[in-house]
Amino acid sequence: MDKNRHLQRQLDMKRSLLDQGYLDEQFIQLEELQDDDNPDFVEETVTTFYNNSARFLQNIEHTLGDCPIDFPKLDNYMHHFKGSSSSIGATRVKNECTRFIEYCQAANAQGCVRTFLQVKQEHAILKAKLETYFQMAKSRIAAGAPSLCRSKNTSFAEFASYRKYKLFRKSDIVYRYLK
Repeated sequence: MDKNRHLQRQLDMKRSLLDQGYLDEQFIQLEELQDDDNPDFVEETVTTFYNNSARFLQNIEHTLGDCPIDFPKLDNYMHHFKGSSSSIGATRVKNECTRFIEYCQAANAQGCVRTFLQVKQEHAILKAKLETYFQMAKSRIAAGAPSLCRSKNTSFAEFASYRKYKLFRKSDIVYRYLK
């Protein structure tokens, strides 16, 4: 597969993740922070999120098993988890967290349990999709395709022009595609 096809596949996958609501503009902003000095910034950030989120999910699951259920404690755990999810742009996870918090505030144990299962499912789906995305990035780099990182001395506009990217706006999300 040639260099540009590797790049196009990765860009298509990112667009798909955005279009399907798995990710939002926060993920794009993370990618824009990535540069040649730290080319694995986004992957490291997402890996840290998943390592830390295991603890949150375990705490929530344990608290759901308590009798009586401590709804304020659950609400606190889920608020933290929702904030972490927002920081990487995990839209579907964040939305399920919001639903969980609403059930928590209504002291609805069944709603919390059902929604927690959805949170875990969306969390697992996104993890698998992002692992594939980062694997594509590694394959692209191994094939010698151009870096998506910019150097510290290059403005984004210069970088986009240099890499022959075309910018366009769709639903307030900036996508980058090869001309």
